Amino acid sequence: MKKLNLINENYIIRKAYINDIKSIQSLINPFAKNNEMLPRSLNDLIENLRDFIIIEENNKIIACGALHLTWIDIAEVRSLAIRKEYQKLGIGSIIVNKLIEEAKKLGIYKLFALTYKPEFFKKLGFKIISKDDLPKKVWTDCIKCPKFPDCDEIAVQLILANGKPANKKKVN
Repeated sequence: MKKLNLINENYIIRKAYINDIKSIQSLINPFAKNNEMLPRSLNDLIENLRDFIIIEENNKIIACGALHLTWIDIAEVRSLAIRKEYQKLGIGSIIVNKLIEEAKKLGIYKLFALTYKPEFFKKLGFKIISKDDLPKKVWTDCIKCPKFPDCDEIAVQLILANGKPANKKKVN
């Protein structure tokens, strides 16, 4: 089993660029066809490109994940996909931890994910919650989902700081 070594010059973790969109879609949508995640249209990916980070090896995208802001104090970890041959190497954890860092920098204090793999998220400190505990604003994207209103994903949540958004100094 090969180990992921991000110090190796072959591996790069970075924000996604416009030229990455079709590769991101081709990474995500096979999982969607297997009912492991929701499909993403090119339009949806274009509109949400700034949410995505990717890991690439030798200029080939091997993993992606997104941090999608849903309200002033909450964000969703979504579209976490790792090529099959790179799974079980810690890449998913690397991406989620980068998204957690980004959320903290933004002052977000609560992260959630809707997932079919809650055990993965539990290893990273997330707790299973009732979907009813999520704010109604979260469900605006769900209306577009083919499984709405019969969602079979499991909600997980991670509180990042004392239950309130981080206070930032005003910039004049």
